[in-house]
Amino acid sequence: MKLYYSPGACSLAVNVALHEAGIAFDLERVDNKAKVTKGGENFWDVNPKGVVPVLKLDNGDTMTEVIALLSYVADLKPEAALMPRHGAIDHYRTLEWLTFIATELHKQFTPLFKENTPADYKAIAKDNALKAFKHVDAHLAGRQWLVGESFSVADIYLFVVSNWTRFQDIDVTQWKNIEDLRSRVRARPRVQDAMKAEGLIKPAAA
Repeated sequence: MKLYYSPGACSLAVNVALHEAGIAFDLERVDNKAKVTKGGENFWDVNPKGVVPVLKLDNGDTMTEVIALLSYVADLKPEAALMPRHGAIDHYRTLEWLTFIATELHKQFTPLFKENTPADYKAIAKDNALKAFKHVDAHLAGRQWLVGESFSVADIYLFVVSNWTRFQDIDVTQWKNIEDLRSRVRARPRVQDAMKAEGLIKPAAA
């Protein structure tokens, strides 16, 4: 398999999930502005939507959209326990949180990163993101993870999206419960491996 990614983008969530699941895969960096991959492919040919993540399967098919990919990776290696089993209420709670993060957090950051977004609309999007983070923080009170007692793909996705706050003058440390979860996720060795692979943190000196 091959994961098309842009460093620190939502594709990082899929990168982390693949590392956590212990699945072998290749990484192909995408220049988001030029829409060209490191290997010289026209990214529009890879994904007509023009965005990461894209997972190229071993049979040559491609799959897109972060929630679909996180669910797919979790199902490929159920023994990694990245998502509760199908039929269990926590499985649907995980989907519930994945959807909330995608629509109420991830979606709010999209206009914030675009240079041509009107300033008044950016203010609205930022306020919506702050309200969503506050909701997540309240839910995490007394909890280690978003769903049940176990780390899941929902925690991975929240970690990645919350990393974007530093680009938008949002102090994520104001939400202690989110910050505690972020610390737990970042401390995981395979999360660090994924971040090193994208050049987001430097490998320890030999």
